[in-house]
Amino acid sequence: MIIKPCSSISQLKKVSIFQDLERTQLESLIPFSYVRVYQRNEIVMHEGDQILQQLHALITGRLEIKKTAANAKETVIRSIPPGELFAAPAIFGNGISPATVICQVESQVLTIEREALLQVISQSPEISLKILEVFNQRLQQLHNMVHGLISERAIVRLVKLIKYYGDRDGTHSVAEGELLNLQLPYYQIARSIGITYEECVRLFKKLKGVVIYKRGGTIIVKDWGKLEAAIKNIEDS
Repeated sequence: MIIKPCSSISQLKKVSIFQDLERTQLESLIPFSYVRVYQRNEIVMHEGDQILQQLHALITGRLEIKKTAANAKETVIRSIPPGELFAAPAIFGNGISPATVICQVESQVLTIEREALLQVISQSPEISLKILEVFNQRLQQLHNMVHGLISERAIVRLVKLIKYYGDRDGTHSVAEGELLNLQLPYYQIARSIGITYEECVRLFKKLKGVVIYKRGGTIIVKDWGKLEAAIKNIEDS
């Protein structure tokens, strides 16, 4: 890990909650902001770590958030794209990391001292609403994940996961269909929806006519309409 002072407003503006702030407000945050550079597979924080009272946001790269159960089984909670916040307890909670955060690629993490952030929030209360909106979305996602693990078949969870990341990170057209901008390897999908690696491979074979999986986590949806119809048919069966 390499720690650098935050040297530009453009770095702060990469964080979604700061994009509408005035230049003077952003300038007031710079002296209290740092950028930490992590390499691929480097751990940003371990589950249970004591973390400093700072806002944490990803500005470049991609992070994976995962938790480990008592039986040592790991579950991938979500993948964090650039611009998003993470490690909420560092600002609002007990200062204990609720999960392990690991870099999927070389990444830059922005941190801002809590007191400096609160000072800016006092001038622009709408920031607090944006933060609440972010964490409300996380709660909704967690609720959907728990509901799915309890009540939905694995193949339905897989299709919904593909659709979620397609909506969140976007797609682009290729000759075979719509290519997800985010790569999702088998192991990550399996840990996200509570199945084994082998079962994940089998489920993709069942979706062969609608979804193409290529080595490394490249996913191409040949027809979104057929994919959504597949969910309905499975849920109705």
